[in-house]
Amino acid sequence: MAQRFDVVVIGAGPGGYIAAIRAAQLGFSTACIEGWVNAKGELALGGTCLNVGCIPSKALLSSSEEFEKVGHHVQDHGISVGDVKIDVAKMQARKDAIVTKMTKGVEYLFKKNKVTWLQGFGTLVAGGDTYRVRVGESEVEAKHVIVATGSKVRQLPGAAIDNENILDNVGALALPSVPKRLGVIGAGVIGLELGSVWRRLGAEVTVLEALPKFLGAVDDAVAKEAWKQFAKQGLKISLGVKIGKVASSRKGVVVEYADEAGAAQKLECDKLVVSIGRVPNTDNLGADTVGLKVDNRGFIEVDDHCRTNLPNVYAIGDVVRGPMLAHKAEDEGVMVAELIAGQKPHIDYAAIPWIIYTSPEIAWVGMTEQQAKAEGRKVRTGQFPFSVNGRALGINEPVGFAKVVVDDATDRVLGMHIIHARASDLIQEGVTTMEFSGAAEDIARIVHGHPTLSEVIREAALATDKRSLNM
Repeated sequence: MAQRFDVVVIGAGPGGYIAAIRAAQLGFSTACIEGWVNAKGELALGGTCLNVGCIPSKALLSSSEEFEKVGHHVQDHGISVGDVKIDVAKMQARKDAIVTKMTKGVEYLFKKNKVTWLQGFGTLVAGGDTYRVRVGESEVEAKHVIVATGSKVRQLPGAAIDNENILDNVGALALPSVPKRLGVIGAGVIGLELGSVWRRLGAEVTVLEALPKFLGAVDDAVAKEAWKQFAKQGLKISLGVKIGKVASSRKGVVVEYADEAGAAQKLECDKLVVSIGRVPNTDNLGADTVGLKVDNRGFIEVDDHCRTNLPNVYAIGDVVRGPMLAHKAEDEGVMVAELIAGQKPHIDYAAIPWIIYTSPEIAWVGMTEQQAKAEGRKVRTGQFPFSVNGRALGINEPVGFAKVVVDDATDRVLGMHIIHARASDLIQEGVTTMEFSGAAEDIARIVHGHPTLSEVIREAALATDKRSLNM
């Protein structure tokens, strides 16, 4: 007889494991299906994010940033150092230890909350009043199913990933040494972050981007500043390219492409990272078997509360509409578990922050100035630089600015955009303000500690009314 659960979650990435924990907290008998096998050949929870995404990439970004600071910036503090070297094996070991700590932490949380981990991959095999899900050679039954199977790398035709010469995020995070020449196809979040890691450590990095505009989702002012800073650092970025033949050999990889003007070009590199986006992981879910609606791009169709067309079946995270962000998946997991419990949660999708962990970091929430104007809104903006902020100068991070976009009539904050070394932490002030339907005046009237980086946010809010105090 099949095991029965109130809730079965398929997938234990950030959305899935959080959904399972919250469902268990609410008193449901809960199981979570996950068959991820890590580089050591061990089953692991956490999905792409914890194993080969957010967590390991930030570990390597931190290590490479420390290396660059010691080699190029601590002298400004009066600190003299000798020849700075990087031990890539030790750096990778540190990253792996962090990943293990995080994934084992999820195992602990499952045990603490009495979530059953069903090891393997889940496939829907039957519906009705209860759903049957196959896991390996066995089946389980559940009244409620939450699909959280995440996403996988989008393939580039003619450039098969082998994680030897042509790499996806997995291979790029596990390089045993610094390549002399690194090519990156795709100037999105992942491409820029991984390119930044290896550039700081000494690689000559060239990024090829098909779109004609750099960071098209980012506010124009921020994108312009980011382009300037990346160019100064030595990151070579070509826009509007059309990729042709990609050839891999023992000597490395050769990419033939047409540049923005249509002229034939050739990029020769030791390693090539393909980072052209991700696609929902719904191939082997069994959606057709039970009648679960999936669109022609592979996304499961859901409403604003992540309900699918099937009763008691929900889908969250990368397999549904909206940004492929771990924190978005987590909040959807919480929302769905609470909906099953009869509560009335919601998510404000207009107030989800985006972050690119380059140097400087780029973070934003809400509308850009350009998006607001395209909608016909009359807006005011305020911008303030970190170059005149005492705290930023003290920590030797004066690059960047904060920008606030507000509705001209109501003063309500429509968006906040930050480019700075600590943008990932500072953006939360904008998220909180928008969640409470706050105005620029609200930020301006709140006492901000001095000296802090957050004062720049306040000054940008003041600037929307042309009354910045420190400039």
